[in-house]
Amino acid sequence: MKTTILGLRTTIYKVSDLTEAKEWYAKIFQVEPYFDEIFYVGFNIGGYELGLQPQYLVHEKSDSVVSYWGVENVEEEYNRCIALGAISHEEPQNVGGEIVVATLKDPWENTIGLIYNPEFRLV
Repeated sequence: MKTTILGLRTTIYKVSDLTEAKEWYAKIFQVEPYFDEIFYVGFNIGGYELGLQPQYLVHEKSDSVVSYWGVENVEEEYNRCIALGAISHEEPQNVGGEIVVATLKDPWENTIGLIYNPEFRLV
């Protein structure tokens, strides 16, 4: 069956301090934003969009959706993110075959997923 869905394009995190979040995410993802306005900051992460939007009402966030960002070594990236101020959420774990995942929380309670999946190929 042919699908009309083209795949993941954008993940957006809501943050209470857009300026602070922009600086923090630039360090975590090691890239500067390509779009930077008071209502939205956009990063190109390996061809995918990471967006930051201001959140004016602070409330506890759920983990109903987690976007996983591909990395070559989950353990190393997990530890690097922790060193830069991320909070451990789920430590690195093998979930079958060679696939390893972990999740962290940013300072605004957004969940960041990390994944190593040697089977994943862009189509």
